[in-house]
Amino acid sequence: MHLASHPQVWGIRAEDLSFNFAQVMARKDALIKEFADFRHEQLKGGKFKFVRAMAKFVDAHTVQLSRLPSPGGEGQGEGELLQKSARLLRARHFVIATGSTIAPAPLPALNDIDCLTSDTAIRLTRLPKSLIVLGGGAVAVEFAQFFARFGVKVTLIQRSPHIVHEFDSDAAAELENALRREGITLYTGTKLQDARRAGTHKEIVFEHDGKTVRVQAEEVFYALGRIPNLASLDLEKIGVQTEYGRIVSDHEMRSSVPHILSAGDCTGLHEIVHIAVQQGETAGHNIAHPQTPKKMDYRLLTEVIFTDPQLAVVGLTEKRAHVKNIPYLVAKHRFDDHGKSMIMDVKDGFVKLLADPTSGEILGGCCAGPVGGELIHEITAAMYKRMTVQDLAAMPHYHPTLAEIWTYPAEELSEEIGKNR
Repeated sequence: MHLASHPQVWGIRAEDLSFNFAQVMARKDALIKEFADFRHEQLKGGKFKFVRAMAKFVDAHTVQLSRLPSPGGEGQGEGELLQKSARLLRARHFVIATGSTIAPAPLPALNDIDCLTSDTAIRLTRLPKSLIVLGGGAVAVEFAQFFARFGVKVTLIQRSPHIVHEFDSDAAAELENALRREGITLYTGTKLQDARRAGTHKEIVFEHDGKTVRVQAEEVFYALGRIPNLASLDLEKIGVQTEYGRIVSDHEMRSSVPHILSAGDCTGLHEIVHIAVQQGETAGHNIAHPQTPKKMDYRLLTEVIFTDPQLAVVGLTEKRAHVKNIPYLVAKHRFDDHGKSMIMDVKDGFVKLLADPTSGEILGGCCAGPVGGELIHEITAAMYKRMTVQDLAAMPHYHPTLAEIWTYPAEELSEEIGKNR
């Protein structure tokens, strides 16, 4: 819809553009149902016994199961519903993969104004006219742009100096510029002070640049993070160590109680689906094959934010390099100086490579630009095989393509390393 709203650059006229938000959300529901039904069938396939219940540890080898607060429930799947009020289940090993839940509000007043969250916003069938988004992470910026592109007046309030603080500041700045250009009001470097109802609207009061600012909107979207979903398990009773609310696990995914393993958001530190899958597979392998254990390798950690421009990173960032005192060389190339992206009228973004100053091995990559989540996988593949920037520069790339943009920083770094030698 955004592209259809800006067709003039390609000499296209589009008039009377409209949308049906309920239909947009209905398509989303249908897709989710298709994916979920497939998983439900796998759960009912008979490979293992599937029981839906609340669980808490009685001792390190026993959990007590009790009925769910309400039978069934969305996303529960079909399985054996607990018929008795409670029963015990014993096992030699456990894998805890209980996910996460919305983090408690840092400001008690936020609980009184009935905020939207990532759990409730995806069920809307009517758009609010105005929206305040609290937070600057992936959920905050993705939903902010989603609503803004459907005509909602959006204000985003972020505590840190930049949004998406896990990325380098240059990538964050590209997204900030794009969001502001699309009409989103963006406040960074803030401190929340109060939240209240103001007639038919909701008001957020915060400090910004030494001044008190008040912003009102029809709805407030609370996007200040999630926390591990562990409260009901009684982990402290059995000695499972937690830190900042997460299960502390080693690279074999074992907790401080070695026969209890964990995976996913409840153990962190990266709330990313493919990382959770790898952690679960690692935990399962190490239970089944203790003589040949596998370990998690976070060297190829990949993160993507699905905004426009997309932000994607793999491996080392400049922030992480500084924290870990890792030497590196860096080179960038902008999309607005690249043939294929100029054809696509791309205004924002760049690619960036980090390399070992001596060997030239690629240590990390960042893409802030079109289909960044796809383009980053070229660097993931290169790093998997421990390629150097010299290898990447020499690898043939079809022209004109977006992917060939990686060759420019690779060539620049190759020349710099060659001169150093």
